[in-house]
Amino acid sequence: MPSALQAIASNKDAWNASAKLHKDTDTWRALMEAVTNPGFSCLDTTLTAVLQDIGVAGKDIVQLCCNNGRESLSLFGLGARSVVGVDQSVEFLAQARELAGASPHEPVFIESDVHQLPERLQAGFDIALVTIGVLGWMPDVALFMRHVASTLRPGGTLVVYETHPFLEMFDPRATNPMLPASSYFQREPFVLQESIVYEGAQHLKGPTSYWYVHTLGSVISAAVAAHLQIGHLQEYPHSNREELYDQYQHQAAQLPLCFTMTATKRVP
Repeated sequence: MPSALQAIASNKDAWNASAKLHKDTDTWRALMEAVTNPGFSCLDTTLTAVLQDIGVAGKDIVQLCCNNGRESLSLFGLGARSVVGVDQSVEFLAQARELAGASPHEPVFIESDVHQLPERLQAGFDIALVTIGVLGWMPDVALFMRHVASTLRPGGTLVVYETHPFLEMFDPRATNPMLPASSYFQREPFVLQESIVYEGAQHLKGPTSYWYVHTLGSVISAAVAAHLQIGHLQEYPHSNREELYDQYQHQAAQLPLCFTMTATKRVP
């Protein structure tokens, strides 16, 4: 298995290679048009409700692993004062800046591995946002949480909206997709050999990447160890992943498919 540094570098290469697969599509063209609206938001009702509950208006927000910036732009529609998006993929950040150029808002996008955040981001934000499909790329969730916490001012809040790790036990392409295919407690990463495509049903060979499973307990413990006080944890029966995972919804014996969590940085 690769070292953490090797996995992070491989994942960066895989994300850069996949960026072109999300461009020049009907979805991209619709997004370019949608962001021209000052009230644009691509956030679903679940995340919107959590953000409104903690209060976004007038706040300074950082989104870690912001991808093409569509969610960062959406925060202005909820009244954010300033938004910084951070991602290690230069190719996706190019898309983020293109979307921002079409938008009336002015987010700042910074190229950085979350493990090497620039000093100017330290203790600079009221809210740190982590959304769908971030935690699985992190070799060490405790280390990740420490870096995320470093961006918050005392009293600032981390907001997480993620896929539930229980879902990682199932293979949606298996002959019987409802049968557990791997252990919830698997520590070695899944080794992926296909392009990262989160829209549609494309499955193309791509650079090797590594996907880690972190139990819900390990995520909570990592936040607590980073001096974040858990204020909210809610699990949901709906899927917030690719369409392939929609089949796990509306079951008689329903799995938890995603969760939200908020945690506040303790005041010294």
